[in-house]
Amino acid sequence: MNILEFTLLVWLGSASAGFLGALTGLGGGVILVPLLTLVFQVDIHYAIGASLVSVIATSSGAASAYVKEGYTNMRLGMFLEVATTFGAIAGAIIAAYTPTRILAVVFGVILLYSAYLSRLPHSEHQDRKPADSLATRLRLNSSYPTPEGEQAYNVRAVPAGFSLMFVAGILSGLLGIGSGALKVLAMDQFMRIPFKVSTTTSNFMIGVTAAASAGVYLKRGYIDPALAMPVMLGVLLGALLGAKVLIRVKVGILRTIFSLVISLLGIQMIYNGLTGRI
Repeated sequence: MNILEFTLLVWLGSASAGFLGALTGLGGGVILVPLLTLVFQVDIHYAIGASLVSVIATSSGAASAYVKEGYTNMRLGMFLEVATTFGAIAGAIIAAYTPTRILAVVFGVILLYSAYLSRLPHSEHQDRKPADSLATRLRLNSSYPTPEGEQAYNVRAVPAGFSLMFVAGILSGLLGIGSGALKVLAMDQFMRIPFKVSTTTSNFMIGVTAAASAGVYLKRGYIDPALAMPVMLGVLLGALLGAKVLIRVKVGILRTIFSLVISLLGIQMIYNGLTGRI
């Protein structure tokens, strides 16, 4: 396989990863890293570096639209980003000194957990309970557009959500994923804000989180422009197409396919890590 063929195949694979990631809401990095590692035999550190670059691109492109539509809680996102940024830097530093087989096993476990999350039903939370006192002082409560008009919501369990964001940042820096699943889970289940606000605010945050850890990978020499460029362009195209298709297509079947695919990838990553093949 020559360089042109390799670049084209990586671009096509990345576009597929971005497409599936946009449809399921888990991000393309969940598929991209095992795809590069298992199929294209790329060192996992370089695969993570390329994935982080693609996360920055896709987050920047999609987040602006959600902010314009009024779904994203920017004040909450910037507050929680403090935790995820420190976590991302810590995770990237840890990854630089962690053997690839351990990274592969950890990533495989995260893939299996993501497969489980992708099968959970997502619904809007109309939580009218009192807001967290800290959320009130920080003015984190807001509203978002619905067919019935602006719907106000309160933010709760701010300390628990902030702590989980630090963990999400570590996973992002360690594994090269946006860790959107954990961020959405923290905001949706713990902070009790509407699911649409959770997903859009998470999308707003993951680019900053990835940028923080990408700097460490760049300094270590793990970001190869020849690999990162086709990956970034492919994921960006796939994510834009996925966002358009998502409006028209029922996602239930796609979620089933997605969970099966990443379950198989997760099992294979764990097996290869335990047997020392990565």
